[in-house]
Amino acid sequence: MNEEETWRIGPGPATRSAQRRETRRRQRRRWAVEAMAGLACLAVLVTYLGSEPEPTPPGADAVLPAGAPTMAGHPTGAAGLGEPAGAGAATPGLRPRERTPSPAVPPSPTASPTAPPAPPTLSVTRVEVPALVDLTALGARDWAHWGLAGPDSLVRKRGGTGEIRDEGGRGGRGRYDTNPELFGWRDGSSVPAVDGTPTGVYACGVGSGFALAVTGSGELRTVHLFAGLWMARGRLDVRLSTGGPTSTVRLEDPHTNHTAQFVIRFRVPRGERLLVNWTTEKTFDGCGNVGLQAVAVR
Repeated sequence: MNEEETWRIGPGPATRSAQRRETRRRQRRRWAVEAMAGLACLAVLVTYLGSEPEPTPPGADAVLPAGAPTMAGHPTGAAGLGEPAGAGAATPGLRPRERTPSPAVPPSPTASPTAPPAPPTLSVTRVEVPALVDLTALGARDWAHWGLAGPDSLVRKRGGTGEIRDEGGRGGRGRYDTNPELFGWRDGSSVPAVDGTPTGVYACGVGSGFALAVTGSGELRTVHLFAGLWMARGRLDVRLSTGGPTSTVRLEDPHTNHTAQFVIRFRVPRGERLLVNWTTEKTFDGCGNVGLQAVAVR
């Protein structure tokens, strides 16, 4: 084989130069591809690091409120928002973790309807008078006695309620000390204690007598009225200041004196009153009269 043929078959100087240029071109292209791949990886890493949430401050609730925007790459309630993945973390499509409901506030109690006030009540009965009337025991709330020291003498319960009112009456008053029964007390205001007194007051003539009142409180009260007469017929009229029921009782003795205990039970609203009139309806002597000894309230 001659030299000319050898140059044609083997690579000549021009061919080797072209090969070297091709090799360097391919190497630069490979480096460019690797550089672009590296940049892409770096961009992904930066994006990932930028999406990491800031640490949740101590005590802050990691649950986002409903409707709040989610962080890039994480659905609401997903891992990375305060809870490790796999430990109760929410997944897309599920509701956020719910808060523990606050204890229910009990409703305000409804006030019971106020019961209507009891209607006015009135009843009168007559009973015997004991030989000795203990006003302290009988008048737990209030009591009053007339005639101890004169026709205008009035002894009241010390510390009593003052419910008993002397409203006057027609005719002049006189004192007497011949009552068949005795009256005593241990808690008087002007006279502290009396073992037993037969005294009282009277008013002569038809139409004369006494007017009394007892203040009500809305509760049922019991009044003990001790009254009498001498050679007369007495009329007891009992009524309420509110109107309504009334009661009339008569007592008569044409020959001598007579006493009675009238038990009156009544109820009126606070501030209203029981009204009592004890008058001489008929006389069998020139000074036929009605008398008054005591009143007690319990």
